[in-house]
Amino acid sequence: MIIADLIARARNGSPRAAGRLLSLVEGEQRDEVLASIGPAPQGMGPVIGITGPPGAGKSTTVAALVGAYRERGSRVAVLAVDPSSPFSGGALLGDRIRMAAHINDSDVLIRSVATRGHLGGLAAAVPAAIRLLGAIGYDVVLLETVGVGQSEIEIAAVADPTVVILNPGAGDAVQAAKAGVLEVADIVAVNKADRDGAEQTVRDLRAETSAPIVSLIAARGEGIEDLMAAIEDHRRTDSRARRLARARAQILSLAQTRLRAQPDLDRLAEAVVDGDQDPYTAADRLIAPPAPQAD
Repeated sequence: MIIADLIARARNGSPRAAGRLLSLVEGEQRDEVLASIGPAPQGMGPVIGITGPPGAGKSTTVAALVGAYRERGSRVAVLAVDPSSPFSGGALLGDRIRMAAHINDSDVLIRSVATRGHLGGLAAAVPAAIRLLGAIGYDVVLLETVGVGQSEIEIAAVADPTVVILNPGAGDAVQAAKAGVLEVADIVAVNKADRDGAEQTVRDLRAETSAPIVSLIAARGEGIEDLMAAIEDHRRTDSRARRLARARAQILSLAQTRLRAQPDLDRLAEAVVDGDQDPYTAADRLIAPPAPQAD
């Protein structure tokens, strides 16, 4: 089936066609698909990054947000960035039981995305997938990361906003501050807010970040409307400087990914090790290989 036909079917609400396009974007036809959909749509809805330590309730929060946005009539896509598995239809989302309520909803698309060794856990295909989803009519994209390594930092390059999910106690607030996670948080959500120590965790966080802090009990849907209001407030006040910073980070991340795939990288590395070339010249040649000489 040709790409143009898949795009037309996806825009008419076919989740199967949307899934096929996402598979093409993750594979070798990414550029062809992006050229076919044209420029990124103006006024695209939020791309909400959900990150945080394991067990914080990221998937439960995602499931609750999906339900709330569907009640508003929005088409919702969920991309779960998984550390090892290829696209699997969302089978590796942490809260499969709660997400099961949306699996048969044609206006909800749930996908797992493999990182395939990409540094920090954020798949190189994710920015392209987000652009595709906006172009075929999804109003909201929820991006859930594995929450390890540099994924929290990388998500800030593509998400608007980035929501960091933490739990009361367990030192989450302190550890998040030490790891630099709070530096990329546009919003902080303290989940399981009915537990002991929740209020103290909020106070600790206020000393560490100026980001809005929302208390949740995601498993019961409590506080989800407050989180959505914080997301909308962020998007209203998001500055051009912040949008430019995200675009720069995204461009640099994609450029780094492409440079790693350059066939000359190993040859240049061997030349540096053998002393035939210095790293600076090798880097210049990797970025801009010398033009072939005319006969």
